[in-house]
Amino acid sequence: MARRPTILDVAKAAGVSKSTVSLVVRGSETVKDSTREIVREAMRDLGYVYNRSAATLRSASSGLIGLVINDLRNPFFTEFAASLQMYLAEQGYATVIANTDEDPELQNRTIASLCEHGLSGLILSPAYGQEDAIAAELHKAAVPTIQVFRRLEVLGSRVPFIAPDYETGSALATRHLMDQGCKRIAFLGGLPERPVTRERMSAYLSALKDENIEPLVLTGETSRSFGRSMAPKLRQTYSDVDGVLCFNDLVALGLLAGCSEHGPRVGKDLRVIGIDDIEDCQDSHPPLSSVSCDIPNLAHTAAHHLLEWIQEGRRPDAVLRTPVSLVCRTSSTGR
Repeated sequence: MARRPTILDVAKAAGVSKSTVSLVVRGSETVKDSTREIVREAMRDLGYVYNRSAATLRSASSGLIGLVINDLRNPFFTEFAASLQMYLAEQGYATVIANTDEDPELQNRTIASLCEHGLSGLILSPAYGQEDAIAAELHKAAVPTIQVFRRLEVLGSRVPFIAPDYETGSALATRHLMDQGCKRIAFLGGLPERPVTRERMSAYLSALKDENIEPLVLTGETSRSFGRSMAPKLRQTYSDVDGVLCFNDLVALGLLAGCSEHGPRVGKDLRVIGIDDIEDCQDSHPPLSSVSCDIPNLAHTAAHHLLEWIQEGRRPDAVLRTPVSLVCRTSSTGR
């Protein structure tokens, strides 16, 4: 008995992806007319018959959520992924987690591959670059998708965005350093061309402007190694700096490590604050002050809105900010 042709056979014959064939048989309007006709011609030539009942059963039972993260080496994203996966599991959904390592090409291939396995929804912390390509890939995927932490401007309001209120967090941190008596406050880390850097920096710049204080922005990689390398530079070149707001906790923890070797004394001569409040902040030496993004609540919020979209068709608002708070520890208080 001859084998019945499958959707993969159609995709191969038409020269398109499995997800494109799936969109055609479901009647999606996102596929170009010319592509739709090529797919249908391949179906006729192969004698492929779409089993809608079987497809409905597969869709109902899949319950698969994709989580694509730009850098899982960062403990912040790891903590977020773990919290999200546990919440989704409680709701009966499985999570496939992928790390793109800030590679937009890998990101696009990963999303295409995940969608071919029948995702119910997607949560994406995007890598920067090739934004038109990722926009096209998400349009083709046609599954409920939410951006977290970073927002690609090319997507506009088409893909909802959920992130902590970094601007408020930056304001709280900068004001706290001023209240501790800091007169020369630097912003450390983050690549200047990235929107997320400008966002985390904006309230710092505004607060200093209000007090007629000259800002000092020292941008760079968002890593421990960069923070560590800046400790001797602060001591030798910027010895008047007595307060530092770091782009994230990794930069801040690296700075603490560098200062322990080279000075200045953190919490006394130099007051330091990070952003994210990962678990390592509590155990650093000295304990690191940080802007808490309440990672479990953030993960719960993202998952809740995605599942509402999937199950009830309620699309989230274009932009949603989750609350932040400042957790003060020895690195900024000296106590």
